[in-house]
Amino acid sequence: MHSSATFLLAAVASTALSSPLQARDVPAGQLITGCTEPGTIAFTFDDGPSEYTSQLLDLLAEYDAQATFFVLGDTASESGDLLQRMQRESHQIGSHTYDHLSLITLSDAEIEAQMNRLDDVLVDLIEERPTYMRPPYFDVDDHVLQVLGNLGYKVITADIDTKDYENNDETQIDVSFDKFVNELDAGGSIVLSHDIHYWTVYKLTEEMLIEAQSRGLRAVTVGECLGDPLDEWYRQ
Repeated sequence: MHSSATFLLAAVASTALSSPLQARDVPAGQLITGCTEPGTIAFTFDDGPSEYTSQLLDLLAEYDAQATFFVLGDTASESGDLLQRMQRESHQIGSHTYDHLSLITLSDAEIEAQMNRLDDVLVDLIEERPTYMRPPYFDVDDHVLQVLGNLGYKVITADIDTKDYENNDETQIDVSFDKFVNELDAGGSIVLSHDIHYWTVYKLTEEMLIEAQSRGLRAVTVGECLGDPLDEWYRQ
């Protein structure tokens, strides 16, 4: 989409790890822009998997961080091994529709087809259907939300948009990092980036992880940052 380390300072590590998140009722069909669990940050990555996603997973493992991947149909269908690795390493997989079309331009039947077509791919590859989705371009209106809600989807946007797709250059990517810091300072907690961009994977993400660590934030999935139990992230 063009418009995601289990981090804890030593002083509070034992307290946080001994206090499980309280389960919350995360509603379907309502726009969700930020985390509700204190001390968490959710890094999300759209449009993949890509040729860079394996390296991104290595980086996340190095920092003991979890993330959420909102995948597309054509990329997911070619990436079964990566999707299965995401599952094994406790990341979350969400839907970004099959074709990355603006949902506000589609009929109800076309929206449902976009969601079901990707779901069918994911069932074949990971035996799961996501309950979390991100609308391409963040394009939703009340009617689209109603359709998605009727289908059982929790609709996620972001309150930190790195706009990394505008800055995919070794020096220009610093603009995205500065935007991340500014929006984090403003209280943001769900971060939008794209694992299809080289400099996002090879520079920006590590800088963001380090910054989050310095603030004592835990990098978790969107589901966890909303207090949603794992068994609510998917339906079989």
